[in-house]
Amino acid sequence: MVTSLSPAGPRAAALALGARGLVLAGMVLTLASCSLPFGRPTPIAYREINLSGYCSQTDEDGFREQATLKVSANQVQSLDWRLWVGQRGSCHFNLADFHQTQWRPSIELRANSGSCKLLIWQDPGNVTIGHANCEAYCTPGIYENAWPVSFDPSSGICAADTRR
Repeated sequence: MVTSLSPAGPRAAALALGARGLVLAGMVLTLASCSLPFGRPTPIAYREINLSGYCSQTDEDGFREQATLKVSANQVQSLDWRLWVGQRGSCHFNLADFHQTQWRPSIELRANSGSCKLLIWQDPGNVTIGHANCEAYCTPGIYENAWPVSFDPSSGICAADTRR
């Protein structure tokens, strides 16, 4: 049972873990009492991440993002990610504020202070950066509307399913 829903912009492919629940297809789902009819979901297969990426885009409703990510053999070498939730505020994540704690099956970066973590994974079509418990890196009141960013692993630009 979904206990709450709230709009999070037109991000049809968005998926991120946040303090309030799961952001999926532009909605925040609080999973306090959800159950899956098919048992545990299967994990995303491990793929080594090698990416030199830059994504900058603006949606028609004013949501925008600008992200630079460089990863070599699952070691994050640089990261600077800003996202704006229309005119309401923004979030900013920079590698200097994090340290890498996990290399596989997905990459995990933990904040040098606080409980924020960034997760980086590759599925067959995208390399995605998501976040969890990162309200302190955002303008107050907008975190539940902050979406992940996805890169095309071949070209390094914004993933095709998120470009507008």
